[in-house]
Amino acid sequence: MTVWDDVVGQEAVVATLRSAAENPAEMTHAWLITGPPGSGRSNAARAFAAALQCPDGGCGHCHACTTALAGTHADVTIVATEKVSIAIDEVRQLIQLAQRAPSEGRWRVIIVEDADRMVERTSNVLLKAIEEPPERTVWLLCAPSPQDVVMTIRSRCRSVVLLIPSVEAVARLLVERDGVAPDVAEVIA
Repeated sequence: MTVWDDVVGQEAVVATLRSAAENPAEMTHAWLITGPPGSGRSNAARAFAAALQCPDGGCGHCHACTTALAGTHADVTIVATEKVSIAIDEVRQLIQLAQRAPSEGRWRVIIVEDADRMVERTSNVLLKAIEEPPERTVWLLCAPSPQDVVMTIRSRCRSVVLLIPSVEAVARLLVERDGVAPDVAEVIA
């Protein structure tokens, strides 16, 4: 088991993220993870955050992996909103947090699950932090498509695009992870 197990049907994206987590030369300070609803954007972002914190690149068993995946790691911040937009004050708080060195992990990782919910003014506040990144801080922005994020942010992020996983891949996950009967898993998927 690794942190990548729940990132279903995204082999190319997993290879890119895994390689970046394991090879500092491939790492960048800002990532844009896009894909349609159901593609696993949040799962990919959390798995990447865990792999960045893990001394073994995402073993899935250590304290860093389990806490990052659960959203309780001290150096992994996850922002998700049920509101129409992410408030400018929320982004300002994230920027202040980004300036701090990691307290226990290798990186300070900030996941914005709904980056498409930032209005232009809010995006412009975030842009400054992405243009002048603090050392050891990584921004993971998630959105349905690159066009949902303002161009100035998009141009400063490394982009990975997820696809809707196949029915077979989702069914296989349900069988292997949750012990669902194969015929039931296929219907659910």
